[in-house]
Amino acid sequence: MLFSYEWLQSFFQKRLPKPKKLAELLTMHTLESEAFGKKSPVLEIDVLPNRMPDCCSHIGIAREIKAILGIEMKSPLKKLRKKVSLRKEKEFKIEIKDENDCPRYSLFVIEGVEVRQSPLFIRKRLKECGISPINNIVDITNYVMLETGQPLHAFDGEKIEGKKIIVRRAKKEEKIKTIDGKEYNLDKDVLVIADSKKPIAIAGIKGGEETQITKKTKIVALEGANFAQRLIRQGSKKLNLQTDASLRFEHGLDPNLVSEALWRAGRLIEKIAGGKIREIHDFYPKKIYPKKIKLDLERVKEVLGKEIEEKKIFEIFKRLEFKAKRKGKKEVIVEVPTFRQDISLPEDLIEEIGRIYGYQNIPSKVPFFPAKGGEVNEELEWERKIKEIFKNLGFFELYSYSFIGEKEKEIYSKEKGKEIVELENPISSRVKYLRPTLLFGIFSAIEKNQKKFKEIRVFEIGKVFYYPSKEAKKITEKKILAGAITGKNKFFELKGVIENLLESLGIADKFFDSFLPTPDESPSLFWQKGISAEIKIGEEEIGFLGKIERDILELYEIEDEVFAFEIDFEKLLKIAQKEHEYRPPSPYPEVIRDLAVLVPLETLAGEVMAKIHIFGGELVRDVEIFDIYEGEPLPEGKKNLAFHIIFQSDKKTLTSKEVDNLMAKIIKGIEENPDWEVRK
Repeated sequence: MLFSYEWLQSFFQKRLPKPKKLAELLTMHTLESEAFGKKSPVLEIDVLPNRMPDCCSHIGIAREIKAILGIEMKSPLKKLRKKVSLRKEKEFKIEIKDENDCPRYSLFVIEGVEVRQSPLFIRKRLKECGISPINNIVDITNYVMLETGQPLHAFDGEKIEGKKIIVRRAKKEEKIKTIDGKEYNLDKDVLVIADSKKPIAIAGIKGGEETQITKKTKIVALEGANFAQRLIRQGSKKLNLQTDASLRFEHGLDPNLVSEALWRAGRLIEKIAGGKIREIHDFYPKKIYPKKIKLDLERVKEVLGKEIEEKKIFEIFKRLEFKAKRKGKKEVIVEVPTFRQDISLPEDLIEEIGRIYGYQNIPSKVPFFPAKGGEVNEELEWERKIKEIFKNLGFFELYSYSFIGEKEKEIYSKEKGKEIVELENPISSRVKYLRPTLLFGIFSAIEKNQKKFKEIRVFEIGKVFYYPSKEAKKITEKKILAGAITGKNKFFELKGVIENLLESLGIADKFFDSFLPTPDESPSLFWQKGISAEIKIGEEEIGFLGKIERDILELYEIEDEVFAFEIDFEKLLKIAQKEHEYRPPSPYPEVIRDLAVLVPLETLAGEVMAKIHIFGGELVRDVEIFDIYEGEPLPEGKKNLAFHIIFQSDKKTLTSKEVDNLMAKIIKGIEENPDWEVRK
């Protein structure tokens, strides 16, 4: 959020530190804004969600400055409630359908306004904070929102049908056209402000076009309200519409702020637009009062590790505008103002004491009784992390037996380079051998569950056992990670799963190399030719993935296609421990272009993707294949490969012309192969 330095200065008689120094004190950035030909310092503050209710405003940030620096501030919200000449009978009626949806609703009716351009100081401050001035009435509502944190909305009072305002849920198939000219379809999950006939605003989000302020407006119905934050967040997401108002409401606001903001805006309208307040409505059935929290002063020392003088603690509470009264020798009752909704426990108060006192002023101490915790088993920690990754990707974990039978032994006897391990005293022929691969257990699980599930996604981490050669006497014991997905054309989905796994483990140098098994290669048993790949990190092979041969699936009576992978867990663990690369996201937007290439049937998608990376250079952030098609009307012996090409720079926003030039270079490079054709 942007905050005007000059505006903040206006709340203090004492000169504030210079913008850069103030930014350091408040842990924020300083920028420069140019409004109406004059450059002004602006503070960019990342307000965290728990502090949005009180710090999404200039007054809120001024309170923080007051507390940190210990200087007095003057608030523009004082002495606003002077007597006004109200009419005896109210013309407007207010109806709240559900007080849980709207705990407070207030309305000021202001007559005799003259809509014109705002004074320079309002326009300048709005521009500094990134808001475009419109007219004096709308500008005042935005100005007060930035000043107090409370969103307000102004209706043209003469355009409200029946002089009645109803706060209710939208009806099915109800529509509204907002002030930006866009039309939205509403439903019962969206809260609206309506008149006697139709919605006139999306509550807490945006006003309607029909009742907006124009140059002809003479009567302003000025709304201030407090809405259920869950309902505003829900409506904002459903409509894909986020505004400055919705951002504040969905984090929760102090209901008592409504009247302060309305009086401030009302007085500004009287002063600037020449209006007079004629009606005041206020629906507030369940008033919110300050919390009272009991604090043990001994507990402050226990938590912070330093004894802070009681006088200093009371001074800090005064700076924070907390009222503190002693109760007994070591207890204090602290009354927390309603604008500090993040304070509810004694520990919250202690945190505030430490924050204002300064954590840098609290010396670190060695514990009196150092305790030694148990040693962390890194392998188990990584295993837990990998399991969590797969569970989040929708996979179920298997725990299969470490033994196999004659059927599996017969299948595996065709494998090259590894010899199966036979038990000396098996209890039955079904558990006669130690498993040389986890895939047998996965196939058995798929066979048993295929009639119950349309798609099966399983994984397992476990040990496999084999003799590395016929002459070997020592058994090799390895931990393996394996898994499978059932369904048609799942190769690239499974490849994406492996990419997600490696990225989550911080492994960057991943590569999928085409794997075409020959009679002398291992492992060649399970993977179907042309639909398999080696999984590599740099030049080191850590596993395989691909489509399982049909004849193996028939032995298990598996009807669907199966795509599986096997990864050497021990190799994966070593690389993950060694390489944990953080790559910060680019602050500049992606540009996505699609490319379709007609190639011979035997051409692998990876070959085309490699060429795209080569000719596109460093600005090609990623290439994704999203469609493979063969058949009519394509020529015989050809297939169509369709790719998303993602361009992105770490240094600037790419222009359309730059991306067009890169695409032209990629197309030219691809068409150097006479058998490849880019489809226009």
